[in-house]
Amino acid sequence: MPEQSAASPEPLLKVEGLVKHFPIKKGLFGRQTGAVKAVDGISFDVRAGETLGVVGESGCGKSTMGRLVTRLLEPTGGKVEFEGHDITHMSAGRMRPLRRDMQMIFQDPYGSLNPRHTIGGIVSTPFRLQGVTPEGGVKKEVQRLMELVGLNPEHYNRYPHEFSGGQRQRIGIARALALNPKLVVADEPVSALDVSIQAQVVNLLDDLQSELGLTYVIIAHDLSVIRHVSDRIAVMYLGKIVELADRKSLYSAPMHPYTKALLSAVPVPDPKRKGVKSERILLKGDVPSPISPPSGCRFHTRCWKATEICKTQEPPLIALKTGHQVACHHPENAPDQVPGEAVLPEARESVEVVSIVKGEPVAEETAPEETAPEVIEVTEVAETPADAETPDADETESEAATGPDSTVQESTDK
Repeated sequence: MPEQSAASPEPLLKVEGLVKHFPIKKGLFGRQTGAVKAVDGISFDVRAGETLGVVGESGCGKSTMGRLVTRLLEPTGGKVEFEGHDITHMSAGRMRPLRRDMQMIFQDPYGSLNPRHTIGGIVSTPFRLQGVTPEGGVKKEVQRLMELVGLNPEHYNRYPHEFSGGQRQRIGIARALALNPKLVVADEPVSALDVSIQAQVVNLLDDLQSELGLTYVIIAHDLSVIRHVSDRIAVMYLGKIVELADRKSLYSAPMHPYTKALLSAVPVPDPKRKGVKSERILLKGDVPSPISPPSGCRFHTRCWKATEICKTQEPPLIALKTGHQVACHHPENAPDQVPGEAVLPEARESVEVVSIVKGEPVAEETAPEETAPEVIEVTEVAETPADAETPDADETESEAATGPDSTVQESTDK
């Protein structure tokens, strides 16, 4: 949407120091004993017509961030601006007209649709909540939306259980597009789908952006999906953005050690045939608790470059190259910000580098089976434990969907 960008130099979405802490209460009187620091001071902006991808491990605060920028959750602190309007603590009445321009696609295509409502009823709910009557009638518009996302318009009166997972996600996309939004936040839109269906949904989102001029914030943990759809990528770790850069720069020369470790986990297609030496960086230890995150840099407990300053001073997110921001005292592929610091003894034991393929590369022609390179079996890393308890996401989505000011529907569609 270049016309809009030229007319409005301000970003469509601007986030400054966004914070969300979920209180932990115990005892008969509900005394607060702590807080889960799900999002703890993140800043970024999204220009009209672009796609910002957000990646990170489970529990790093990605989904919470998505709900904060769409005001499905009330921020604890910071500032959120949409089209120049400060919506951080805007009242429900004032938020109502703005909700037409920001919508959300939820992760679970099975739980986000009310099984008692027909597809026509689900997709048309935003019109009812906003008091909008489409030109040509509601049914005609819903059928147009169904056709737009690749569904048969004749299935208007069918129920969610009659559709596959990929088709249900398309229904959720159709509902999000009902009011012609400018911003769409997609929370793990393909993670619950079969691999064979994921590419179809990703390509659909890409086509819709080209056709309708949409602006996306796409949340995912699959780096290959994010690379395909994003213009810029933000990497989150334990409630913080540790790196923010354009797609090409991030994948070719990552600066944060955590980003480098993430990218090393991306499978290389047939590395032995291409003669690619692939190294997997295995981070030892568990992700610290968001209830009591480490002092200084939050990644220093698992970083192989950690020094004393990493334990005491939190690195700011600064631009070391044009369009490439990183929060690290000792970045990769960039000058050291604190030269001369000695690496901590425990840092050397926090990581293990494993070569996936070794030996001479195989020629491009078909090689004899006995001369194939030796492959080292790599033990799968144990999955890190989930975050500390946070409020039920379905409950949050339900409140937003049934509220008088929301157009986003979840499993509690009326």
